[in-house]
Amino acid sequence: MASASEGRATTCMPRRELPGRPPRDGYGVYVYPNSFFRYEGEWRGGKKHGQGKLLFKDGSYYEGDFVDGEITGEGCRHWALTGNTYTGQFVLGEPQGHGVMKYQAGGHYEGELFHGLREGHGCLVDADGQVYWGSFHDNKRHGRGRMIFRNGDEYEGNWVRDQRQGHGMLRLVDGSTYEGQWHSDVFSGQGSTAHCSGVIYRGMWINGHPMAQATRIVILGPEVIETAQGSSLTLTVQLQQDNGEVATSEDGRELEISAGIRYVQLPAYSEVSFSRVDDGLGQTPIQTPFGFQCISYPLSSPKSGGLEPRAALESASADSPFPEGDPGGPPGLSLPLAGVGSPGRHEPHCPENRRRAKQGCVQFSDVRLGPPPPGYHAILFLEGLREVGSRPRGQDHGGTTPIAQGPPGGSRLDGVATVEPAAEAFPGEYVLMIRDVTTPPFLSHTLPTAFKHLRVLARGAGQQPHVPREDPEALS
Repeated sequence: MASASEGRATTCMPRRELPGRPPRDGYGVYVYPNSFFRYEGEWRGGKKHGQGKLLFKDGSYYEGDFVDGEITGEGCRHWALTGNTYTGQFVLGEPQGHGVMKYQAGGHYEGELFHGLREGHGCLVDADGQVYWGSFHDNKRHGRGRMIFRNGDEYEGNWVRDQRQGHGMLRLVDGSTYEGQWHSDVFSGQGSTAHCSGVIYRGMWINGHPMAQATRIVILGPEVIETAQGSSLTLTVQLQQDNGEVATSEDGRELEISAGIRYVQLPAYSEVSFSRVDDGLGQTPIQTPFGFQCISYPLSSPKSGGLEPRAALESASADSPFPEGDPGGPPGLSLPLAGVGSPGRHEPHCPENRRRAKQGCVQFSDVRLGPPPPGYHAILFLEGLREVGSRPRGQDHGGTTPIAQGPPGGSRLDGVATVEPAAEAFPGEYVLMIRDVTTPPFLSHTLPTAFKHLRVLARGAGQQPHVPREDPEALS
C-alpha cells in the first residue's frame, strides 16, 4: 500500500516524528489524508511492516502480515461489499497461495489461489451443498475433478471451464452409471450406460441421447399368423431404430407378452360370435391396429401347473398408438406362462411371460393360448348352433350375423346360446402383444406396444398352420 505524504499520526508511545507523517518504527496508528484508510500496527522505516490491521471506510478490513508497506504473508481479508472473507496467504495485496474463502451467499473454497482467483487444486462447496474436489483454472473447474451433486449423483472425470468435458464417469443415486465421453456437460461421443432398470447401452451418444437407441418393438413374421387349435408358437421380437436397423447396442430391456381375443368375431373364422365377460372382471376393450378391438385373453403352456383367470393385456391399451376406443383404464394384471407361481419356482426379476432383450432381440418360445378362463362365456352364431364342429373353416357364410349384439358384460339375452367351458382356445381371431415393461423406463421413455394378428384354425380344417421360423440373423 502506498503511503501518503501527509496525514495525522498517533502512537502509543511518544515519538519524535514530524506531525502528519507516519511513524518510522515500532507500533503506531496512522490515518491517511483521504480518510479512507486507517492503519494500526507495526512500522519499520516509515512503512507498514510486521503485524497490523488496515481498515477501510466502507467497513472492509485486512488483518495480518505486512512487508515493506504491502499486504504480504498470512492474514485475513474481509470485503464489506460482497460479505466474503478470506484467510490465508497474500502476495502484494491479493489472495495468493493456499487459503480459505468463505462466501456470504453460502459455501466456501479451500485450496490454491492466484491473483485472487481459484487456481490449482482445491475443494469448493457451493451454497447448495454440492462439493467439488479437483483442479481449477481462472476461477472455474478445469482439469481432473470429482463432484457430488445436491441430489447425491457423483461425477469423476475431466472438466473444461466449469463443464464436464472429455472422459468421465457418472454414478446416479438410483444406481445407474455412465462412463465415456462428455461435451458441454452432456453425454457426447463413445460411452456406455448401465441403467438401474437393467438396460445396458454401449455406443455413440449425441447431445445426451444414444445414437442407436431402440424406438419401436417389431414382431417378425407375416401380417397374420395362422396356427392350428391347441398348437404353440415361437415368436421372434426385435427392438429397432427409426431406420429399421436392429438396436444391437442395447441389452436388458424387459418385454412382456400377452394376448387378446377379437371383441366381435367373423363367422368365416369362428363359430363364436363374441365372448361375454362377467361384469366383475372389469374388462376394457383394447384398440388394435387391425381395425377391431379385443379383450384380454390368457396365455398358457403345457408346463404350467394351472391357469390364472385373467391375462396380462389390459395395460397394452395404455400405450397403444391407436387411441380410438382406448379409455385409459388401469394397467392389466400379469398372467405368467410356464411354471410361474408354481411351487418351487421363484423368479421375481423376470417372470415367464417376460424376457430381457439381448443385442436388441428377444425370443418367446412355446407361446400357447389357454382355454377360456372363468367369467368368459362364448356366444355362438345361429348357424354355429346347428353345425358346431362340422363346418369347415373358410366357408362363405354370406349374411350370417351374430344373434347377440350387446357388449360383453351385459345381461344374457333370451335365446342366446352359450358354450360349456372348453379345454382349449376356440378357433377365431386373436392378437398377440409385446409390451415394454422396463421399470423404471429407460431414459424416461417406454416403447410403444407391438401387435401381431393371430388366427386360430379348427383342428382338421385342411389348412396348414403357419409357425414363424426362427431368424438366425435376428438372434445373432
